[in-house]
Amino acid sequence: MKRLCLIALITLAACKEEQAAAPDPVDLTADALSYFCQMNIAEHGGPKGQIHLEGYPTPLFFAQVRDMVAYLKSPERDAVITAVYVSDMGVAPNWRQPGISNWIAADGATFVVGADVAGGMGAPEVVPFANATDAEAFIAQFGGAPLSLPDIPEAEVLGPVDLDLKLETPS
Repeated sequence: MKRLCLIALITLAACKEEQAAAPDPVDLTADALSYFCQMNIAEHGGPKGQIHLEGYPTPLFFAQVRDMVAYLKSPERDAVITAVYVSDMGVAPNWRQPGISNWIAADGATFVVGADVAGGMGAPEVVPFANATDAEAFIAQFGGAPLSLPDIPEAEVLGPVDLDLKLETPS
């Protein structure tokens, strides 16, 4: 009887581990639409984000990482988040083409906040990097500060945007 209980507990633990596994990132396609504006993401440069929700077969894509972080910090969302990925701009071909499969887990990324750069929708961007050295090189050129995802202030992503700012578009 003890052996049967032990087998049942091990099986139950294995099932829980399988459920806890995060889904893999999904490659960006030419048909991907941004969650908030429903515009085609491929038409806008800069880093992208994707959020996987429990019970949904496809992720929510975001044309700007700023918008993705705003979604994460928003009190209106109600689905359980199972994974969050962002473009690794340290290996992106360029700003205009951020890559289709260079996704990194957002919880391990270094985000440059406050740089003088515009994202795909023209607003100031939050720029993710897998490597802190790449983030520092970006900061040396465009300014900003390195932060982890939970440390990004709400005001940076939920506040109003001054679209008249003279922001750069990196090459």
